[in-house]
Amino acid sequence: MEQAVESSPERKRALTSLLLPALAVVLLWSIWLLDTGLELGLGRFGLYPREAKGLWGILTMPLLHGDWRHIFDNSTAVLLLGWCLLYFYPRVAGRVALLTWIAGGIGVWLIGREGSPHIGISGMIYGVAAFLFTSGLLRGQRTLMALSLIVVFLYGSLVWGIFPLVADMSWEGHLCGAFVGLVLAFAHRHVPPAVSDPKPSFADEPDDDEPAPPYLEDDAGDAVDERELEWKRKLAERTERPGNVSTTWDPD
Repeated sequence: MEQAVESSPERKRALTSLLLPALAVVLLWSIWLLDTGLELGLGRFGLYPREAKGLWGILTMPLLHGDWRHIFDNSTAVLLLGWCLLYFYPRVAGRVALLTWIAGGIGVWLIGREGSPHIGISGMIYGVAAFLFTSGLLRGQRTLMALSLIVVFLYGSLVWGIFPLVADMSWEGHLCGAFVGLVLAFAHRHVPPAVSDPKPSFADEPDDDEPAPPYLEDDAGDAVDERELEWKRKLAERTERPGNVSTTWDPD
């Protein structure tokens, strides 16, 4: 006999949180494959700092990539960090993604090196990583602090990307994205996350949800109905008042 098993709400939310990052990766690869296969040269639509034509790059920069290694590395980070953002902080996930995209791009347009376009979604990746790490520390919950440690373990080497160490790498985009993510973590530190630490339970603590037994026992060990005891107390109170007193006990 087959029995249908419904997935828990947490499992559904975990799968749902993966949907948007997966769609984002599909979009990035579709653009890159079209660009590479048809030799469209879409890199010319990247962000040119302090140039009027570069303003469009604020919107297009995260969608464009160079070689396959560039887009592959960014795709894995988008999947993992995007899932973490949507799963742990769904209330601010959209705001964090949008502001790291726009504000980070504006920062690159202001301080970026001139001469060649800046492309890639790595600025947003730095922003989300900085937001997740800082938010976990600020909230002080064990679960979120563990998430911060995981981010450091997997992407701790990203910190070198905010320095001008590699000639063809947009360290400005990394720096601006990380700065925006840090600011957003402080700005939204009072927004409750979707996951909280489990409450510890002890065997010797009474269960508050367990209903009290309707019967007690007297000194002789006989069962006593609590309603009967209540009736007797009310009867004793009435006997102290003048007037007739009914001695009939109706348990209902």
